[in-house]
Amino acid sequence: MSPSFKLQYHFVLIFLMALRGENRYLELREATDHDPFLLFGANLKRELAGEPLYRRALRCLDMLSLPGQFTFTADRPQLHCAAFLIAEPEEFITIHYDLVSIDCQGGDFLKVFDGWILKGEKFPSSQDHPLPTTERYIDFCDSGLSRRSIRSSQNVAMIFFRVHEPGNGFTFSIRTDPNLFPCNAISQTPSGRFTLVVPHLRQNCSFSIIYPVVIKISDLTLGHLHGLQFKNPSAGCGGIGDFVELLGGPGLDPSKMMPLADLCYSFHGPAQMKIGCDNTVVRMVSSGKHINRVTFEYRQLEPYELENPSGNSIQEICLSSL
Repeated sequence: MSPSFKLQYHFVLIFLMALRGENRYLELREATDHDPFLLFGANLKRELAGEPLYRRALRCLDMLSLPGQFTFTADRPQLHCAAFLIAEPEEFITIHYDLVSIDCQGGDFLKVFDGWILKGEKFPSSQDHPLPTTERYIDFCDSGLSRRSIRSSQNVAMIFFRVHEPGNGFTFSIRTDPNLFPCNAISQTPSGRFTLVVPHLRQNCSFSIIYPVVIKISDLTLGHLHGLQFKNPSAGCGGIGDFVELLGGPGLDPSKMMPLADLCYSFHGPAQMKIGCDNTVVRMVSSGKHINRVTFEYRQLEPYELENPSGNSIQEICLSSL
């Protein structure tokens, strides 16, 4: 299974479990054990192979990672639908409604959420996003085509929709734009390298990796001196206003994850940790007084590394599914 498909498959199955119940989830998991692409069909096969898909039909439950135009047409009442949108970490997502034919008075809806939300857990968390949760939803039935274009605050967004009448639906286009200072992001892949920069802004930024990983931090600049310490929940970084923390847990929301380690002072040179959690987050807290920067590499842990942890390893607090 390719890394990008694993990310999509993992989240869509969680969402299916939330919408349809545990039994339906188990049936789908058994089917996809034989051919995981049965859930998505040939279009996603081509998308994962790298062939651009500029136009295609949207499914009731879908994952989109490429710019293009997408059309949903109901063939029967579709009451619990969602599309997960993800771009590169250094990109914004813009959703543009090209055509909408739904019955808002009859109970249909079409909503964009700025981020991802699953079973009540949000990314970015309420602590890290600049808007309150209620303002992160944009409802077509309230705003109409006065807001034809909606841009996300980070590299992920969601579309929720319900369409009762067969033949009704909507068409929208997705484009991506560069984000010079990405603050919150979800990695599309289980390995990579990223630099998070917060330039004189009072904000919190989280980078999420939805795998058990090895994190290697090569450079951290916070405006004060050297040090790395394991997390003591009662002590933290001792009131320092600028720091980086490593978080881990089974869910999506960084504010509900277990704090694993604090990086309280600037340093140069590798600091490495293995984190055996389903989701790992590098989170920077900034006071706005400094230009803060952290550079890190990450890769997915191999099964033997999860079974035989060594060195700086945090695994026992996470109920890893791998």
